[in-house]
Amino acid sequence: MQKNKQALAIAIVIVIAIGLALGIFYSRPAASTDEHGHGQAHQDEEHHGAEAKPAHAESAGHGDEEHHAEVEPVKGPHGGRWFAAGDFGLEVTIFEQGVEPQFRIYSFNKNKPLAPAASKVSLTLTRLGRAPQSFNLVAEQGYLKSQQVVEEPHSFEVDIIAEYQGQRHSFHYSQEEARIRISDAQLRENGVTVAQAGPAVIADQLQLAGEIHVDADRTVQVVPRLAASVEQVLVSAGSPVRKGQVLAVLSSQAVAELRAEVLAAQKRLELARTTYQREKQLWQEKITAEQDYLQARNAMQEAEIVQETAKQKLAVLGAGASVGKPLARYEIRAPIDGVVAEKYIAIGEALKEDAPIFTITDLSRVWAEAVVSAKDLPRLQTGQKATVKASAYDASGSGTLTYVGALIGEQSRTATARIVLDNHKGLWRPGLPVSIELLTGETRVPVAVSADAIQSLRDWSVVFGRYGDYFEARPLELGRSDGRFVEVRKGLLAGERYAASNSFLIKADIGKAGASHDH
Repeated sequence: MQKNKQALAIAIVIVIAIGLALGIFYSRPAASTDEHGHGQAHQDEEHHGAEAKPAHAESAGHGDEEHHAEVEPVKGPHGGRWFAAGDFGLEVTIFEQGVEPQFRIYSFNKNKPLAPAASKVSLTLTRLGRAPQSFNLVAEQGYLKSQQVVEEPHSFEVDIIAEYQGQRHSFHYSQEEARIRISDAQLRENGVTVAQAGPAVIADQLQLAGEIHVDADRTVQVVPRLAASVEQVLVSAGSPVRKGQVLAVLSSQAVAELRAEVLAAQKRLELARTTYQREKQLWQEKITAEQDYLQARNAMQEAEIVQETAKQKLAVLGAGASVGKPLARYEIRAPIDGVVAEKYIAIGEALKEDAPIFTITDLSRVWAEAVVSAKDLPRLQTGQKATVKASAYDASGSGTLTYVGALIGEQSRTATARIVLDNHKGLWRPGLPVSIELLTGETRVPVAVSADAIQSLRDWSVVFGRYGDYFEARPLELGRSDGRFVEVRKGLLAGERYAASNSFLIKADIGKAGASHDH
């Protein structure tokens, strides 16, 4: 009988305890809509903020074997996280409607709002891979506001110290965003490499649009130099030619006359030499006077001059003496190695002495020419290296800036820049549109990452930092880039590790795991 009375007493005590607990729970302020979406409450116990954490979310593909019971935290009247220690209550929110994200903290006593200055609150935030950050709180109407921005992502541990009426209370909570756990084995399996952010030399490049042109210094216009008619055309446009190769055969009365003049001069020279030899012998034998010998010598020298002059006239035209051929036959030969860029003649055509008949160009070297705006001209200097890429097909090459126009167009306000390209492989064809990357300088930056590592997440440009077994998004403020490296002005520290190649796989896993919240 005594045992039954003891059991009954124990049962009564348990019922009373449960009733008191439920009364405490329902006496807290009613929750409203979270101002941010991060608001999740944690229950404080014994003035030290023992929290009810939500379950840790892991991607199904990453093998987290731990299972946590998910407990929905209690929300405060402003939709934030609710903490309580006795009669004292504290609500923490992250507010970002029309402002940069900021902490807002509301304090209560017996569920009634307190003035912001009634309690003294300090807040410390700790992120993966970063030193703890203390937030300065200032009083606003009804709440305390952080002076610092709560940077994205909102993934961190938060420690709060509150003092009210001589009592000190500590609270703690954590939340995760844009974070995923991946083992080293899974990284190797997916070909994800990890690099370290640090100093780099960023090439300062100027992007220009241009076009391939023939090298004017290696282009020749062929003209007949005298009136003639076309008898034969031996090459076509596009034909490769060698220096001295016959391009066409012309018939010219002027050439015939010059050759006849050369032949007549030869005959006169032969006669003058014979006369000179005879007079020289007679003078040596003292048969004739010296005056006759001297006259014969002068006549021979004049004949030599006449003959040489006639030969020079033919040589200037590129025509030699016609031996066994018609006197009027005139061969046009290639002055350089190259390609027949243009052909302007046809068989039977009558030509003027200055009419162009062929254009021969040496395509072993070409020009890439581009227009440069006036504001960019101070960045250009001859000798700078350039990379040229074809727009129509996969071809690229390097060259040197050899010319920058000294004059700016009155209407276009641009000048011409010229890059010389080697073209022994025949990749570059005149008229081909190209893009030009001109190296105008180099700058050493303290922090840079691989350009391939950068991904878009929400409205951020991010890399995924490596912290132990976790990858977490790091929104970046980017600077200059040369296509290989990108300067990081804010968001990542020198020495931090990040996913380099195949970083898009990390982004995909974060999306699958639901590790990114909606704003």
